[in-house]
Amino acid sequence: MQASDLHATPPARFIGSEIYRHSSYGAWHPLRVPRVSTVMDLARSMGWLPPAQFITSPRAKTAALMGYHTPTYLAALQAAEAAQNVTDEVRAKHNLGTPSNPVFKEMFRRPATAAGASLLAGELLRHGGVIYSPAGGTHHGLPDRANGFCYLNDPVLAIQSLRRSGAQRIAYVDIDAHHPDGVEHAFAGDEDTLQISVHEQNRWPRTGVLTDAGVGQVYNLPVPAGLNDTEMALIRDELILPLVADFRPDAIVLQCGADAVTEDPQSRLTLSNNAHWAIVAALRTLSPRYLVLGGGGYNPWSVGRLWAGVWATLNGHDIPDVLPQAAQGILGALTWAGPFRQHHPQAHWITTLRDTPREGVISDAVRTGVQSLATRRARWV
Repeated sequence: MQASDLHATPPARFIGSEIYRHSSYGAWHPLRVPRVSTVMDLARSMGWLPPAQFITSPRAKTAALMGYHTPTYLAALQAAEAAQNVTDEVRAKHNLGTPSNPVFKEMFRRPATAAGASLLAGELLRHGGVIYSPAGGTHHGLPDRANGFCYLNDPVLAIQSLRRSGAQRIAYVDIDAHHPDGVEHAFAGDEDTLQISVHEQNRWPRTGVLTDAGVGQVYNLPVPAGLNDTEMALIRDELILPLVADFRPDAIVLQCGADAVTEDPQSRLTLSNNAHWAIVAALRTLSPRYLVLGGGGYNPWSVGRLWAGVWATLNGHDIPDVLPQAAQGILGALTWAGPFRQHHPQAHWITTLRDTPREGVISDAVRTGVQSLATRRARWV
């Protein structure tokens, strides 16, 4: 389906839920911090999220999750939530009740809500448009196992839903600091799914090396620690955008994990949030259907600010140099306590959304990696 075949598209829509406001993986886990609720509150405080653009996420039904996940695993996940415990057998088989994937109160309902948003997004984009679901992006989930904080794989379910709704060729772009091993597992041999991942090299799950390529269109770019905005601009302009444009997708799914910024504790990359927003804006024009998901992000201030800015970018809102007092109050009320210490915010984490750009020299490793993948693209085109 071409853009000319689609109806006039509605304004961007935001899918969220109150389940994320008080849900936590546990007091010691990286996902103990509020994220989606902060984005919702910031967007509303800025006047960017009127009721007409907000959709309350449904919770995916078990049958809908079987598009990717096995019945045995889904039953084990729901049983673990009900019992708040797992057996040694279930832990070994399904990777539940581990330090990365702990038992917690909403361990099925929370990811099933994010999955419900992705499934609904595919349906709502049948006639084109833009949808933002910051709770999505759980790109590590495997059919029969939890993996890397991800109990379900909502990007896979989103791509399946988009395809059922008429989008045949789908570009999946992932700028999280971690490689999307679960998504690649699902679509590595699919010629109609373009996969592009920019992630930190030697970072868990330590997959997605430069030489990896599935039968389909898989482009992995592992980047060294210290990746800066200038390097990401090169990657954007010389790799991501040409690949997507040449692919001519019916839909784009962007996983916009916020863990590649300097302040995040789960990577050694040094981007500012400007790098993410520039990619969000640039991809929007390349397909009639656009779904933007969240992903990683473990500093409550940096992830809330980055993802609120994504929503502003999708709607063309100006981001002020200094936030109004209501928005500052939301950021000022955040806390980040860990098992060993209390983290304190920097002043600009409270007063601004936009980071100071973090530009720098383009490393030989980044330039060589981009050129290598660009050469593959040239052979493909």
